[in-house]
Amino acid sequence: MTATALIRLSLTDFRSYEACALELDGRPVWLAGPNGAGKTNLLEAVSFLIPGRGLRGSGLAEVGRRMPGEKVGRAWAVSALVRAGDDEVRLGTGVEQPGAARRIVRVDGEPAPPGRLAEHVRQVWLTPAQDRLFLEGAADRRRFFDRLVFAAEPQHAAHVAAYEKSMRERMRLLTDGPADPAWLDALEARLAEAGTLMAEARARTLAALAAEIGTRGERPFPQARLSLTGDWERMAGEGVDFAEIEARLAKALAAARERDGAAGRALTGPHRGDLSVIHAEKDRAAAECSTGEQKALILNLVLAQAARLARAEGQPAPLLLLDEVAAHLDSRRRAALFDEIEALGLQAFLTGTDEMLFEGLAGRAQGFRAETSGLASIG
Repeated sequence: MTATALIRLSLTDFRSYEACALELDGRPVWLAGPNGAGKTNLLEAVSFLIPGRGLRGSGLAEVGRRMPGEKVGRAWAVSALVRAGDDEVRLGTGVEQPGAARRIVRVDGEPAPPGRLAEHVRQVWLTPAQDRLFLEGAADRRRFFDRLVFAAEPQHAAHVAAYEKSMRERMRLLTDGPADPAWLDALEARLAEAGTLMAEARARTLAALAAEIGTRGERPFPQARLSLTGDWERMAGEGVDFAEIEARLAKALAAARERDGAAGRALTGPHRGDLSVIHAEKDRAAAECSTGEQKALILNLVLAQAARLARAEGQPAPLLLLDEVAAHLDSRRRAALFDEIEALGLQAFLTGTDEMLFEGLAGRAQGFRAETSGLASIG
């Protein structure tokens, strides 16, 4: 593991922050303050230090600061000094014009593609939006699980994007025409390749998470039995050869053209699978567990992924972003969470409305009070 931490973080015209600069020492960071004071905004800024749309899934124009009467978010920037072992790197991202559709990235002051960020920073996060993960539709669970996959295999995001782009193009041909067989063959070949790469990455992550969770028996977080319900992930998990999965998927897509065209959506492929989570001790589906148990199950998945990534040789250790998590845990689980973060040696960013939630981190973390006027250090 290469210990990774933000040593300096700067925000300009990002959400509620006109300007903000934090000097950090590599320890975990907690932020306490009332709702609307900008705690989650700061975590979201950190989440833009990797490729993608951040922990809220926001568009670039949405995160620029807006004053009353302004309809378009301002140009914004997030930068950080990142320490990894004995090395330091300066990362920066943002947009140069209000409403810009493409963000810029700089690594040590030089322009770089967004994918370069993943070479220096990895992240795993949990937000209140995921509280109903087991009660919502399969799409939410796929996105959650794909985030865990992406933290371990950054190229997974590109495979998902390629798959979704080809799927949209195929559906346009099937619904609007002309449904040219040669062009459909080409699109389905792309879908099959990207879909198989997705299925294999998901299967690898599932197996690694299941193994990691199996080592966590004495922790006060419930263990989970995990499975992926998609046919393609199941085949990948069973060791079916890549070329065979790819060929089967291409054949299934070709056979489903008429049905998909009539339905207006693709009814086969890795975009249809689901993540199944069973509370192991109770042998009960997560959706049937209490709200507190569901939260603890999700947190255990996130911690298991963070733990295994923290041990990966030659890779940056992940940053852990936990938005409003502590308030949902009883004192025993909250203490266990703090102990685990410290034991893993990770820099975590935690938020909560009450400073008392973070008493267990006294001397082990940096604390800040979030106020409408900015952030004030409190230890």
